[in-house]
Amino acid sequence: MTIKSLEDVDFNRIVSAFLRAFSDYDVIFSAEDIYEMCKRRGFDPALSFAAFDKDEIVAFTLNGKGSFNGKEMAYDTGTATVKEYRGRGLAAQIFKHSIPFLKDTGITHYILEVLQHNIPAISIYENVGFKITREFNYFSWKEGMMRNEINNSRKQWDVREISLPSQVEVQNFWDFNPSWQNGFESVERSRERFVSLAVYADEMLVGYAIFEPASGDITQLAVHPNFRREGIASYLLSEMEKRNQSGKFKVINTETSCTSITGFLESKGIAPAGQQYEMMKEL
Repeated sequence: MTIKSLEDVDFNRIVSAFLRAFSDYDVIFSAEDIYEMCKRRGFDPALSFAAFDKDEIVAFTLNGKGSFNGKEMAYDTGTATVKEYRGRGLAAQIFKHSIPFLKDTGITHYILEVLQHNIPAISIYENVGFKITREFNYFSWKEGMMRNEINNSRKQWDVREISLPSQVEVQNFWDFNPSWQNGFESVERSRERFVSLAVYADEMLVGYAIFEPASGDITQLAVHPNFRREGIASYLLSEMEKRNQSGKFKVINTETSCTSITGFLESKGIAPAGQQYEMMKEL
């Protein structure tokens, strides 16, 4: 058994190992899903590592690299072990092996998200020094499940498809900072897959949404604090419904402490489907 980087490993082999390791999980991935996920999250094969049994990948951590909240960070895009090799501590060994390589590139922090009910994974992360930094909700629903009544008197709202808004322009709309996969840097990596919608009142930007029509992933949805409770977010949802191609929607990684987004979605009949932890390790 050896641990080494994935820098010179064909991506198709990585996909095959990923599909095998996640074959008994609730979430079903396709090869295209894995490719798009890795691209968006900044996957760097030189900073990603796997345990090999002879020439076979049996456990891995796929890492992304980028700037997050002003710090150079690595992001755990996916960690898993093939079922037959679990219980041997391979994930922890891979993490420990990778740290010196991450530090050598100037990375100062290591961040990840994990489902709160995945107790074995949380235990591994805590044992190698990760600490919980935030708690997230995630939501998912099929088209037709959401109650979204639009007030037809709101004719003053001008909705446009735009290129991505600047973070500086919309940051004061936020009640919390987006997670790694929902941040502007991640969206920019797969910009061609996203649609950005903006709502204007007298040429002033008052609300916006960024979403991926192919998956129904609503990555960002925010309204200026002075224009809330006027139907803008509902209007944006209705416009996304018109453009959605997947038949479903999901909103991932909203802070549990943010009662505004939770209350808004619950008013539409959409309750949280589960929770995640954001965890971080200082290198």
